This record gives sequence, structure tokens and C-alpha cells, in this order.
Amino acid sequence: MFKHLKTVHNFISHLKISTRPAHKNVNVNPIKKILIANRGEIACRVIRTAKRLGIRSVAVYSDADKNSLHTLMADEAYRVGPAASSESYLKSSVILDIAKQTKCQGIHPGYGFLSENYEFSEQCQREGVIFIGPPGSAIRDMGIKSTSKSIMAAAGVPIINGYHGEDQSDEKLIAEADKIGFPLMIKAIRGGGGKGMRIAESKEKFLEALNSARTESEKSFGDSSVLLERYVRSPRHVEVQVFADQYGDAVYLFERDCSVQRRHQKIIEEAPAPGLSEELRRNLGEAGVRAAKAVGYVGAGTVEFILDKVDHSFHFMEMNTRLQVEHPITEMITKTDLVEWQIRIASGEPLPLTQEQIVRNGHAFEARIYAENPRNGFLPGAGVLRHLSTPKPEENVRIETGVRQGDEVSVHYDPMIAKLVVWGKDRTHALDLLIAKLGEYQIAGLDTNVNFLIDLASHAQFRAGDVHTGFIDEHFNSLFPPIEVTEELAIKAAATLFLNEDNAIRKNSILESETKSDPFLSAKRFRVNHDFVREYFLELNGNMFKVELKSNSDEYQMRMNGGAWRKVNVLLVYCGKKCTIQLDIDDNISIFSAALYNGNLDVFVDKGRFSFNIRQPKFLTSNEELSGGGSENSVASPMPGVLEKLLVEPGDFVKKGDNLAIIIAMKMEHVLKAPRDGVVKSVSAKQGDNVLKGKPIIKLDLDE
Repeated sequence: MFKHLKTVHNFISHLKISTRPAHKNVNVNPIKKILIANRGEIACRVIRTAKRLGIRSVAVYSDADKNSLHTLMADEAYRVGPAASSESYLKSSVILDIAKQTKCQGIHPGYGFLSENYEFSEQCQREGVIFIGPPGSAIRDMGIKSTSKSIMAAAGVPIINGYHGEDQSDEKLIAEADKIGFPLMIKAIRGGGGKGMRIAESKEKFLEALNSARTESEKSFGDSSVLLERYVRSPRHVEVQVFADQYGDAVYLFERDCSVQRRHQKIIEEAPAPGLSEELRRNLGEAGVRAAKAVGYVGAGTVEFILDKVDHSFHFMEMNTRLQVEHPITEMITKTDLVEWQIRIASGEPLPLTQEQIVRNGHAFEARIYAENPRNGFLPGAGVLRHLSTPKPEENVRIETGVRQGDEVSVHYDPMIAKLVVWGKDRTHALDLLIAKLGEYQIAGLDTNVNFLIDLASHAQFRAGDVHTGFIDEHFNSLFPPIEVTEELAIKAAATLFLNEDNAIRKNSILESETKSDPFLSAKRFRVNHDFVREYFLELNGNMFKVELKSNSDEYQMRMNGGAWRKVNVLLVYCGKKCTIQLDIDDNISIFSAALYNGNLDVFVDKGRFSFNIRQPKFLTSNEELSGGGSENSVASPMPGVLEKLLVEPGDFVKKGDNLAIIIAMKMEHVLKAPRDGVVKSVSAKQGDNVLKGKPIIKLDLDE
């Protein structure tokens, strides 16, 4: 990519010198060393481009990230503080001091953290360090949604009606909400990524939604101000990638569709947007360029629009003044490196290409792989990646990640594990490739959304391109069908357990073992020379399965829940650091993988991961252990997090549904509510404490 970029730059500069506006004080200052003020996959992404360009990189890390991938990839790495982002990655003065001490010419902010902090951008400018992003004034104007909408309206960019005023009193907001009508959207003025965003379906629910949005906005952005907008049902979320240089030129690199979301956050994106005419694509792109020029933009930006699903009218929503999480799909269809563009433009170079030279080719998808439980409201999770196996990166398959097997997904940061990016000659080809590669993504040790992504990408309406922001809610039942455990799947799980008992898989394979050596140099079948019977008890999604295995010296047979006996044979195939298992059931052969850890067995098949709990026979008759008990008498956090607010104390009377505490996990606010009427008996944690998933925080007693 950009093999002869310097020559191209000189050629383009020569062509455009007569038409480019004269801007003073634009000097080309090549950047030879940069600090990445971020972590995880985006830090790794920036480092890779820096290495390719011969630019030295400096990483920063919190205590939680000392041994993370991005600290090892960079040429240098420096501690910035404790795990909490407010004490580390958001410490602008500390980060700027490190940049100056290490003689970095520029700072790349990535996305999140300080990337849209206009004070930090201006601070860098004062200290003589290049901020690889737009000027502080553009960040400020676009970061305040009310200001941005006024600027866009003046620039001829269509906006949606609503209230963007300074009066933030409850009375004023209620009055304006009545004028707009319900349902309506409440948005944090400085918001982004779905933070501080709530939908008020009715006037009766408005204040509750308003207070929740204010609380989350204050926590995330230090500002509780909100705006109100008419809520468009079933809209599409379409965004335009724009780039501008310091000479007054701006271009667009086409659009992306990011409509399919959960919790108002993107989960799968594609470029270009499906079903749009070439005229509409051009109108969107030109509106994006007008938006960038209206604020004197420089660098990479994304202009987000609400697109009516029916008539394709579009309205400005917001401008993200940074590189977006989903930028790789734009790179895939334009054959560009947007991080390289950022660095070169920040150095004072002109845009690498004119609008006419930017060509769209093929189709690309990005699936965000999260540590979360889609079947439990997409609640984020945390934990150790006990097993991690990804598809093989290729020219048309990218794995954007900042973690390795054995790393921990921390409660302190976003729960995104990786981005799977694929390219195809058209949408159908790209979508088929996405589904196939998701089936190759194997993660064990915590909940992930991989199975859900497979179901989503395979959904008939998604394949047809009939997407909108309410897609998941509309198709909830078909996206979350009952989990079916086939006899073949249960036999695969039990066969894996038997192999493990037979010491057939060691520590260097995908199953845990105490043995450090790897006994496999070739395939091995399990065989014993005596008759025996084994029983295995497995639980998945609250359902128990009994699988029996019996053998004589010549063959094995297995059955589930007392059904018919079936002939089986298993072959272990050794593949370096990964083992796959070949299972023959009644002469029908299939290939799968598995991971065994902490009493859990994960089986990986084409449809994703199935996670079994290994049970003993006593669990079949122990109602108490099966039920888990106590849910009506105690309140626990559904995920690991920090106890942000404690709203009750021992002796308080509460009613069912009352708010008891607020948990902050993965940068999100979660409210714990009373499961029934009662009296608070005890509280086992205090504000600021880290809390574990499932551990009771508040216990209730009956109201006597």
C-alpha cells in the first residue's frame, strides 16, 4: 500500500499547486517518532503502520496493561498510572511529559480517551508537539452537539429537529420534550459511543431517562448537559469518512453502514452501505465534505447521518473528530492506510489523493468481537482468555486485536477483544467469507458474542441488506432461538472428556493438563484393551445431559439420555499449538476443536462455541445446588465492576424495583434494583469497591 507514495505526493502537489488556496505557516515537518496515547487494538494498529513507515513508536500503559501486546510491540513503553483510565490514559499532562521526554514529534490519540479532548489538542500545540488529529477548535465545536448542529445548518447540511439550548432545567426540558413529541432521543451534548444516550418512550418515563442520561454523561465526559431530538423509528446509521489537509482541501472516502447496534453501540459495520444509489452516495459524501470545511477540519473525521429507511432522506447526527473503530472497512474498499494519511497530513503534507483518484472496489465487513453475553442483555464481561485461536490473516482477512491467549479482558476498559475484517468482490462474497471466518474464531474462558455474530450475519433479512438500528429488537426471536443440543454435539463433548482422561491431550494442545511435555508428533486414536463403561454428566443453558460410553477391545459406542447406542471412533490431529478432533459417528465424520478449563468444556463447531459445565451425578438430585437459591433475598452484580453509588443502607425499607446501587463496568452504568419488597439486612461492599460477578452485595430481609 502506498509503495510509491512520495512520488505520488509530489505529482499531486505539482498538479494542484495552482488551485490550492494559499495558506500561510504550513510547513512540512516529517514525523520520525510518535507517542500513542491509547491502548489495546488501536495502539497496535497505529504501531504497525509506524513500523512500516520507519517511524519509532512510544507506548504508554496503566498497571493493568504492563504486559499487554501494545507495550511489547512499541519501541519504548512508559507507565502512566493505575488501572483506572481517569488515573492513567486520561492524564494528559503526564502523557505530554512522556512525549517531550522521549523526543516525540507527534502524539496519536487513537479513539476514545483523549482523542476528542480539545483541551489536550491545544495543550499539545502550546508545547510544540504535533497532535495527530484536527485542531482543538474543530474538536470543541463538533464535540458539543448543539453547537455542531448550528454549524451544520449554516453549511447547508440537513439536520433533524430538536432542542439544543443552554437551559438545562427539568422544567425547560420537559416543555421542549412536549413540543417535540414522544418517543424522543436524549443525548449527552459531549456524548459518543452511545454513552449518555436514552430513549424516552413517553412523558411519564422522560425524567427517569433524563436522569440516567445525565449520570452516565457526567461520568463519561464530565458534563451532564443533554439535547433532545425527534426519535426516528427504524432509521439507518450511515457515516461518511472524510479527510482534510492543512491547505484547505477535503475529500470523502465513501460511506459505511453501521445500523446494526446493541445498547446504541455498533456491533457490525459494512462498506459501502447496501442499497443506495450512486447519486445518494455522492450526496452523502459531498455533505460530509461541507461539514468538514465548515469547521476548518484537518485530518481524519467521520460525519454520521440518520438515513430514513424508506425514503432515504438523511440528517446530520454528529461528527466524530478522530479515527473510527470501523475505519478498516474503508481501507479495504479504497486500498488505503488511513493511519498513514493521518501522520502525513499532520506532518504538513497535502492529501495523498484527489477526490477523482479515490476509487471504491468491492465490499467489506467488520464484526466487533466482544466479551459479553448477548443472551443476557449483552452484558459486558471480563476474565482471562484461556484459549484463543483466530482465522489466519490474509490479504482479504484482517484481525485487529490487542490481546493474546492468556491475556485478561479487564473490567476497567472496553470489552472489545478484536475486530474481524473481511473483503469480497461483492456483498454476498464478503458476507459468506465473514460467516466462515467467524466460525473459525475460537475463544474460551469468558462469554463472547461470536455465536450471535454468526446468527446475525446469517439472518435472511441481514443478507438482504434490510438493516436499521432496531434490527436486533425486531428480529429478536429469530436471532435468539432456543439453544439446541444435538446428540452429536453431546457425544463430541463426552468424547473430548474421555480423551482428556486418557491423557491424549497435553498442555501444549488446546486442553489444559498438568503435563508440560507434548506427547504428540502424529495422530492418535484412543484404544484400550479391556471392556469398560463411562458416564458423563454435562449441563448447558440449564439443561442436563447424560452421555454413556462403553467399550470392548474392538469398538466404542455412545448414547445420550438413554437413547440408541451409536458406534464412535475418534482421531486426534496434531497441528502445532492447536489440536483438532476428528469424530466418526456411525461412519459420518466431522472435525471440531475443544477447550477444557475450570470444570468447563467448550466445544467449537461451525455454528460457534457451546460451553458445557461438567457435572457429577449428585447434581442430578440436588435441587438446591441446581437452583442456585437466594435470588429473592440478595442482590448481586451481573458482571464484575466498580460500586459507583450505594443508594441504601441497613434498615432501609425498599419496594420491588427500587434502585439500590449503581455499578460501573466496561465504561457503562448498570443499576441494581430490588427483587422484592423488604428491608435491607446487610451491605457487604462500600462505594469504590471492586465487585465480582454473582457475589451478593446487598441482602434483604422480610418486612416484619
